[in-house]
Amino acid sequence: MKFPAPAAGRTPVAVEIELKAWADKPEQTREILSRIARYAGEFLKEDAYWHLPQGSAPSLRIRHEARSAPQESPGDLVTFKTKNVREGIEVNREIEFRVSSRAAFEEFLGFLGLEPAAAKRKRGARWDYPGSPGEEPVTVELLEVEGLGWFLELEIIAGDDDPETVKAARKRLFALLEEAGIAEDRLETRYYTEMLRGKLR
Repeated sequence: MKFPAPAAGRTPVAVEIELKAWADKPEQTREILSRIARYAGEFLKEDAYWHLPQGSAPSLRIRHEARSAPQESPGDLVTFKTKNVREGIEVNREIEFRVSSRAAFEEFLGFLGLEPAAAKRKRGARWDYPGSPGEEPVTVELLEVEGLGWFLELEIIAGDDDPETVKAARKRLFALLEEAGIAEDRLETRYYTEMLRGKLR
C-alpha cells in the first residue's frame, strides 16, 4: 500500500524491509563487506523497550547510540513499529523521532502507564551498499548482540509495502547475503528480544 505524504510537522512513516542472519565467521564477513560496500564506521546501540503491563511483547524502543562517525542529530531515538515477517524477511512500518531529554520522556511513558520490558545491547560496524540508479541503498550492519552472538543485518527503507516492492527488495537482500558469504539457512526470523527472553528463562 502507498502511504500518504505526511502533513507539515508530522513524523513520516517508513517501511523497513530487512533480514538478519547469523554471522558464524564475523572476521571473514567483515573482510568481504569491506571489499564490496562503503565503510561507514563503528557503533554501539543500547536499547530499552517499554510496553503496557498487559502487553505480550515490547512495543516501543528507546535507543542510545554512539558512533565513530558523527551522528545526524543529538538525542536518543524513539522507535515504534508494526512488525511482519514474510518469507524470511521483516517488513515493518516504522515511526521514529528523537528526544532531547530521555529522563523526561521516560517519566512521560510512566505517566501513560507503560513499563520497562526488556533491554539489549549491540556493537558492530556499518557499511552502505549502493543500489543501481533508482534503487534505494542497502544499510549493512555486522554486529554482536550481547548474550547472543554475531549477526549480519541488511535493510532497505522503501516508500511502500506493496508486494512488488517487497519482492524486489527481497531479491536484492538475498543476493547481497550470498555475496557476503552467508547461506540462506543461517537466516534468523525471531526478534532479538524474543531470543533473549528465551535464553533468560
